[in-house]
Amino acid sequence: MAHLVLTVVGDDRSGLVRALADTIAAHEGNWQQSELAELAGAFAGIVLVDVPDDRVADLSTALRGLDGLLRITTHDARAAHSAAPVSSVSFTVLGNDRPGIVRDVTAVVAAHSLGIDTFRSRTLEAPMSGGTLFEAAVTVRLAAETDAAALATALEDLAGEIQVDVTLD
Repeated sequence: MAHLVLTVVGDDRSGLVRALADTIAAHEGNWQQSELAELAGAFAGIVLVDVPDDRVADLSTALRGLDGLLRITTHDARAAHSAAPVSSVSFTVLGNDRPGIVRDVTAVVAAHSLGIDTFRSRTLEAPMSGGTLFEAAVTVRLAAETDAAALATALEDLAGEIQVDVTLD
């Protein structure tokens, strides 16, 4: 069984997920996991699909046939998908929106040699002040030798420096 990671992008319109799901199912693929969203009029996402080894080429060809509706890139994730699970820590970031928040937060993560499992962010209107808030939910993988307390301290220090709230889950 092959594990494929598909990245998909297209102009947002009705039926995009259905077209992708139909194509995957028609080639005996099994939709395992996904993150899909509409962003500024574009539909974008990432999908993990399991497909029999002998159907990978046919599925890849069929996915290219969706060009014009969706642009799809396929990545063979066999090695990554079979990796043993590791522990993780999740945290949220909330503060007044400004350029550089993502750069600053990911710099702390990288300084601790951690990998990001998920990073979801959005901007929203502040209910009382009328400004714009930035919010992110982040999950990072912890290696066995990682000091979670040191990461927490670094994130708390960053929160004070860039004036955001960081909450560890």
